[in-house]
Amino acid sequence: MQDIRWIIIILLNLLYCSSALANTYAFRSLSRADGLSDLKVSALYKDSNGFLWVGTATSVERFDGVRFKHYPIHGNSEKKKWVNVIAEIEGHRILVGNDMGLWEVKSERLNPIGQDTIKGGVREIISDHQGNLYLGSETGLWIRKYSGEWERIILDNNPLTADNSIFAMCLDEKNNLWILTRKDLYLVELNNERKTTLFINPLFGKHLSCSYRTVKRIGDLLYIGTMEQGIICFNTVTKQFSRFMDIGCNVINQISTDGKDLLYVGTDGGGVFFVSTRQQKIIQNFSNNPNEVESLRSNSVYSLLLDRDGILWVGLYQFGLNFTYYKNCAFSVYSFPPYFDSKNIAVRTLNIGEHEKMIGSRNGLFYINERNGNVKTLKTPLLRSNIILCCATFMEKYYIGTYGGGLYIFNPSDMSVQDFRPQEKTPFLNGHIFCVKADVDNKLWIGTSSGVYCYQDDKVIYHCTMENSPLPGNNVYDIMFDSTGKGWICTENGLAIWDPYKKRVYADVFPSGFIHKEKIKYVYEDSEHKLYFIPDKERLFISDLSMNHYAYLAPNSLLEGKEITFVIEDKQNWLWLGTNDGLYHYDKKNTFIPYSFADGVPSSIFLSCTPVTDHGENMWFGNSNGLLKLGANWQSVEEKTRYSVAISEIMVDGEAQNLVLNEGAGYYECRLEMWRRNVTVNFSGLTYTDPSHMFYEYRLREKDDEWQILTGNSTLTFYELFPGSYKLKVRRMGAPQSETTLNLYISLPLIYYIGLFSLIGILMLAGVYFYLRRTEQIQSITKWCVKSQPVNEESEIDGEKKYRTTSVTVEECEELLCKVRKCMDTQKLYLNPDLKLNDLATATGASIYTLSYLFNQYLHSGYYDFVNSCRLAEFKLLIEKGAHTKYTLNALIEMCGFNSRTSFFRYFKKINGIYPSEYIKTFEKQN
Repeated sequence: MQDIRWIIIILLNLLYCSSALANTYAFRSLSRADGLSDLKVSALYKDSNGFLWVGTATSVERFDGVRFKHYPIHGNSEKKKWVNVIAEIEGHRILVGNDMGLWEVKSERLNPIGQDTIKGGVREIISDHQGNLYLGSETGLWIRKYSGEWERIILDNNPLTADNSIFAMCLDEKNNLWILTRKDLYLVELNNERKTTLFINPLFGKHLSCSYRTVKRIGDLLYIGTMEQGIICFNTVTKQFSRFMDIGCNVINQISTDGKDLLYVGTDGGGVFFVSTRQQKIIQNFSNNPNEVESLRSNSVYSLLLDRDGILWVGLYQFGLNFTYYKNCAFSVYSFPPYFDSKNIAVRTLNIGEHEKMIGSRNGLFYINERNGNVKTLKTPLLRSNIILCCATFMEKYYIGTYGGGLYIFNPSDMSVQDFRPQEKTPFLNGHIFCVKADVDNKLWIGTSSGVYCYQDDKVIYHCTMENSPLPGNNVYDIMFDSTGKGWICTENGLAIWDPYKKRVYADVFPSGFIHKEKIKYVYEDSEHKLYFIPDKERLFISDLSMNHYAYLAPNSLLEGKEITFVIEDKQNWLWLGTNDGLYHYDKKNTFIPYSFADGVPSSIFLSCTPVTDHGENMWFGNSNGLLKLGANWQSVEEKTRYSVAISEIMVDGEAQNLVLNEGAGYYECRLEMWRRNVTVNFSGLTYTDPSHMFYEYRLREKDDEWQILTGNSTLTFYELFPGSYKLKVRRMGAPQSETTLNLYISLPLIYYIGLFSLIGILMLAGVYFYLRRTEQIQSITKWCVKSQPVNEESEIDGEKKYRTTSVTVEECEELLCKVRKCMDTQKLYLNPDLKLNDLATATGASIYTLSYLFNQYLHSGYYDFVNSCRLAEFKLLIEKGAHTKYTLNALIEMCGFNSRTSFFRYFKKINGIYPSEYIKTFEKQN
C-alpha cells in the first residue's frame, strides 16, 4: 500500500512538472507599433555589449530592450535583401550576411565587404579564436585570414553545381569545419591542407526528399535540421547517419543548443521545442494559443535564440519578434508540487520550519509538511474566520490567530484543530488575535483585541488592558522583546513597555518627540541594537534601546508616499523594507536598491507580514502574489546583467546627433553648438525586462553630490544648457558597475569668440576714457553730488506721486478684499493647485491689474502668499477635524491645494516657525 502511494506521488509530480514547464515562459510581442520595421524576422544575434540584432526581410535592427535602431538594406531585388545570418567578430564588429553578400554595420548604415571577391549570397558566418573568418556562401567556402587575405574552397569541382551553395556550418574543437549544402554534408579539415570529404546520407532514397537547413554539434554528434524529415544525427566518429526522435513537426528552420544536452528547435508549423538529447525527450513546447495572450503569436518560427542571459527570442514569419522578459530569479515563488502552489495567494503571515510551513491568508491557513507530503487547508467551517492574522509554534504547539474567530491550536499529526481557551469567549472564541510571541523566559504572550495576555504552564499570569494598566489601547498588534528583555507593546493608541523586572506596563517613560502616541504596527531590533518602529501612514522611526537618540528615517524619493509594512535584517547587515509599492534593500546609510519583476518578485505589494529567516539562512517574504523565497546565496544569482548602461541615441531639438563611443576609455562623446541646447538622451540598461520596472540614477555634473532617481523611464531631457562641458553619468540603481558616461560639450562658435574679444577691447578703451574724464572733473562731480541731495528727495516724492495716480481707493481695496475672501471661503478656489491670478479675476469680476495692486500695494504681500495662507488655514482646519488620523500627510497636503510637498513644508515653516509634524503633535497634546 505504501509503495502504491509513492508511485502515485511520483506520477503526480511528473504531471505537475510537465504542466508547470509549459507555462514557465510568458512572451512579449514586438511589432511595428514598437518600432520593428519588418515583421519577417529571419536572424537573431546578441552581441557582447548586450544589444540584440534582428535580421528581417528588408533590414537589420538593433534592439536595446526599449527602442529599435533601423539599418535599411538598399537594393533592387527584394528577395535578396533577406538577412540570413548576423555575427560578431573581433573588435565588436557586427557582420551581416544576405543573398546580396557580406555587410558590416557602421554607426548609421550597412557597408558592403568584399563585393568584388565574394560574388554571391552569404548564409553563414563563423570566426575562430585566431581571428580567421569563415563564410558559407552560394559560391562555396570563403576564408578571410587574420592577415586580410581571402581564400576560396570549392566543395565540388563543378563550380556551377548547387553542391557549392552552403546553407549552414559548425566548427569543432579540432578545427574541422562541418558544412551543409542543400543535399550533402562535407568535412573540411582546416589543419590538413583544407582536405574535403563528402558524406552521403543513406537514410533516404530518391523517393524521399531531404533538404538540409541547419546544423549544431553536441559532443561527437551533429544534429541536422531538415525541411522535410525533421532532425537527423551524424556521428563524427563512426561517420554514420541516424534518425533523431520525432518532435511532431518535420520542417526545421533553426536549431540552437546549450552545447551539453539541450536542443532549442524552431519549426515552421509547430512552434518552438526544447529537446533533451540524452533523454530523447521533449522538455518544453511553445506554440500559439489563441486563448492565451502571452503565448507565441505564430507557429511559423524562422529564427531562434536562447541567449546567455536566459532570454528566449523567437523570430516569426509576418508576426514580428517574441521574447521572454529577463528574470534573474533571485526570488522564487514557493510551491510544493504537485500538492501546493502559493502563486496568487496574498500571504498575511507565515511560520517556517525545517520541513513544515504555515501560510496564513484571507482565505484560510495552509499547512505543508514536505517530509511526509501532508498538505492541509484550514478554513471555515473548521475555523470561525478565514482571515488569518498570525501563526506560530511554541513548545511544540501550533497556534493560529484569526480576525474575529479567536485562537486555535493545530495538531499536525491528525490535522485536527481545537480552541485555545473555549471557556474565555472573548477574545479567544470571537475576538481578534494579532500576535503570538515568546519571551526569554519561555512565557507565551498573546496580543488580542482585549489587551495582552501572558501564559506560563498553560495558566494566565498577566492580563493587561486599558482598564487595569497604563496600556494605551486594547488592540495589541505586536509585542517585541528586545535584547535587554523589555517588551515593546504596540497598540492602536500608541506604545507601552513591559518591564520584566518590575512586572509592570509603563506608558509614561518615553521622551519628548518620541513616537509613542502614534499607532504602531510593528517593532524590529537589528544586530546593532537599533529599534525600527513602523507607524501607520508615517515614515520609519529609528531609535536606540535607551531612547536617547531617535529620529524618523530621512525622506527618500523612492519611499515617498509609500507605506512600510515590514523590516528585517539579512546576514550582510542590510535591511529589507517591504512597502505597499515595492521591496527595497537598504544599507542603513543612503543606498536603497529596489527589487521588482526582473528579480522574480511577482507583485509590488507586500502585506504586513513579518519575514522569516530559516535555519539554512534562506529568507521568506509574504507577497500579495505568493510566498517568496530568497536563497542563502542569492547574491551569486542576483547579478542583474553584466552589461553597462548603453546610450542609444542623442536628440537635439528633435534631430539625432552623431554619438561617438570611445570603447578604450569607456565613455560616449557628443559635441554641440551653443544655439542647440535642448538635449534628449535615450539610454537602456540592456536588461530586457518590463521597462516600467526599471530603476536608474543619474547626475549631470561631477560636482553634483546626489544622484537623481529615474523610475520606469529611460529618457532624460535637459533644457537650455549653458555652453561648457558636462559629464552625464547613468547607471542601474544598486549596480555601480553598470555606470556609463556621456561627455557632452556645448561650444561657442568662432564668431562669438571674436565678438567677445572685441567687446572686451571696447570696454577697456571706454574704461580708460572714463578714468581720464573722471580725474579731470572730480571737483565738479563732488559739487554735483552735494547738490543732488534735494533731487533725491524730489525723486522719492515722484515715486509716491506715481502710486497716488492709481484709480483704486482704499475703500475699493477693502471692498475687493472682502469679495476675494468670500470667493475663497465659499468656492474654496485655493483647493485648485493650478489656481492662477486670471482665475481669481474671473471669479471676482475684477481686473488682473486691480488684483495685483490689491496684493502688492494694499496687502504688501504676493498673490501666491495670499493663496498659500488660505491653504494653510484649510490644513489646520483638517487637523482640528482629526483628518490626520485617517489620511497620510501627503494626502492632506493635496487636499489643501498644494501641488508640491516641498513648497508646503517651506511655507508652513516660514509662517508657523515649526514643521507640520511638530504642529500636529503640539495640537494632540493640547487636545
